[in-house]
Amino acid sequence: MPLLTAVILAAFVAYAAAWYVGILQGNFALLLLLATLVTGAYWLGERFVFLPRRRAAAQALEAQAAQRRSELAAQGITQVDEGELTQARERVLAQPWWLDWTAGLFPVIAVVFLLRSFVFEPFKIPSGSMVPTLLVGDLILVNKYTYGLKLPVIHTRLTQGQPVQRGDVVVFRYPPQPSVDYIKRVVGLPGDEVAYLNKQLTINGQPVPQTAVSDFFDEQAMEYFKQFDERLGVTNHRIIVDGRRPAFVGGASDFEYKDNCRYSVEGVRCKVPPGHYFMMGDNRDNSLDSRFWGFVPDGHIVGKAFFVWMNFGNLKRIGSFH
Repeated sequence: MPLLTAVILAAFVAYAAAWYVGILQGNFALLLLLATLVTGAYWLGERFVFLPRRRAAAQALEAQAAQRRSELAAQGITQVDEGELTQARERVLAQPWWLDWTAGLFPVIAVVFLLRSFVFEPFKIPSGSMVPTLLVGDLILVNKYTYGLKLPVIHTRLTQGQPVQRGDVVVFRYPPQPSVDYIKRVVGLPGDEVAYLNKQLTINGQPVPQTAVSDFFDEQAMEYFKQFDERLGVTNHRIIVDGRRPAFVGGASDFEYKDNCRYSVEGVRCKVPPGHYFMMGDNRDNSLDSRFWGFVPDGHIVGKAFFVWMNFGNLKRIGSFH
C-alpha cells in the first residue's frame, strides 16, 4: 500500500504540475472529484480495515504485557515499568504516512468538493471584459444552486432552479473550449432578437435604456472611457464604451447557429435559438463574447456571479454587485 499510495500521489502532483506549466489543459472539477473518490476509498479502508487491525494489534500487545506481569508477579516482582508498553502501543496505533496523506485529508476534500459543486464556487477575474462591474484581480463567488443543481464533471441537471434572467452576470463553460470558464452578462434570452448596431444595444426592437454618467478611469489601461448606466430587465449596471473603436465586429468565428446572425459595418444582429443565451461583456469594446463566438447553451451555465470576496490590490472592492 505505501508504494501504491506514492504512485497515486505522484500522479496527482504530475497532473497539477503539467497543468500549471501549460503542458495540458486541466479540469479542476475532475481533479477534485478523483481526489474525493481516492481519499474516500482510503478513509473507508482506514475505518473498516486498517484501524481495526491496529487496534487488534494493540490489544494483543496489551494481552502479552498482562501475561508478562502475571508471570513476574508469580516470581514476586510487582514493580514493572509501563513506559515501554505505552510507547509500543502508540507506535502500533499511529496512522502511517500513506493513510495520513489520504484518509486524513478526505473530510476536508469532501467538504470542499460538496461546497464547490453545489453551493459556491470561487472564480478569479482574469481580464478586463467586465469592467467597470468587475476588475482584473477580483475574486468572486458564483452561486451554483440558483439556476438548479448539476452533477459535477458530467453536468447532468438534478433540479430546475430559477430561470436565467436578462442582466444576470453568469459564469459558463466557453463553447469553443468547454474546459475553460468565462464570465459575461446575459443580454439575450432564448427567442430574443439582439442587435448591437453603432454601439446601441436593442432587444426585440427596443433600445436598452442608457444614461451617460461621468467617465470611467481604467487603471489598467491608464485611460478614461465613456461610461453609461444601462438597464437590462430589472438590472441596473454600468458599461464603458471606447468611442475610438469601430462598431464593426471583426474576426467572428464559425459557430453553431451562425446563420441566426447578420453582420454589417454597423455591428451585428442575432436571433437567439431555443435553449441558448447571448452574452456580452460590460466593457463593450474590449470583450470577446457572443458577438464573436456565438451562443451559450443552457447546459454550459455554471452559476450566477454575485459577490466580490477579495481583491488584494483594492479591499474596497469587497461586496455584492449587479
